[in-house]
Formats: sequence, C-alpha cells, structure tokens
Amino acid sequence: MRSVHNGLLALTAAGFLAFASVACDNTARGVKDDAATAQEEAKEAGDAAKAEGKDEAEDAARTAGDATAAVDAATETLDVKSALMADSTIDASDINVDTYHETKTLVLKGSVPTSAQKEEAGRIAAREAEGYKVDNQLVVKARN
Repeated sequence: MRSVHNGLLALTAAGFLAFASVACDNTARGVKDDAATAQEEAKEAGDAAKAEGKDEAEDAARTAGDATAAVDAATETLDVKSALMADSTIDASDINVDTYHETKTLVLKGSVPTSAQKEEAGRIAAREAEGYKVDNQLVVKARN
C-alpha cells in the first residue's frame, strides 16, 4: 500500500512540475509579448509626438514669416510717407498711405490740390515701395 501511495505521490509531483513548467513557459511568453506590445506602443507615441512637434515648428515658422512681412509692409508705409513729406512739390498733409503685405499693394488715399501732385505722389510711392503695386486713390481737391 505504501508503494502505491508513493507512486501516486510521485505521479502527482510529476504532474505538478509539468504544469508549473508549462505555466512558467506561458508566463515568460506572455511577458515577452507584453514587452513587445509596450515597445511598439511607445514607438508609435514617439512618432506621433515627433510629427506633432514638426507641425508646431512649421506653424511657428509660418507665423514668423507673416510677422516679418507685416513689419516689411509697415516699413514701406513709413518710407513712402516720409518721402512724400520730404518732397517740396507735394502737399502731403492729407495723404494716407496703407500697405497690404498679403497682396504686396500700397494704397494712397486722401487729397492733393493738383493732378500734378497726384501723379508725382504715385511716382514717389512706386520708387520707395519697390516690388509693391501702387493703387493711387488720391482725389484732386483745391484747398482754400
């Protein structure tokens, strides 16, 4: 009876060891699979962050370019207005200068006393705002 009991005990122990071995193998394989999945997810998250960072950098560059263009347009406005005021043949007291960097257009508005002054103001604006289209909307109006 004792040998049967020892045989059953040995058989039970062998079965337990076999089960434990399979369980450990499954656990090890599961850990490897989990690690591979986590690594892939981390790579995807890194790629997404890199792409988002690139988009942010491109947006910043675009904004900086727009700001530079706006400053350039403001400089053109100042240059034209200064040149008009410095010219002794033009009464620039009622001339407004607007510059639009999006369309590279400079607009002269207001009034001057003669058509000759209107034409000269247009020539000065074209000379000072190189690369800009000049829209001369000045009105000839005699001053009292």
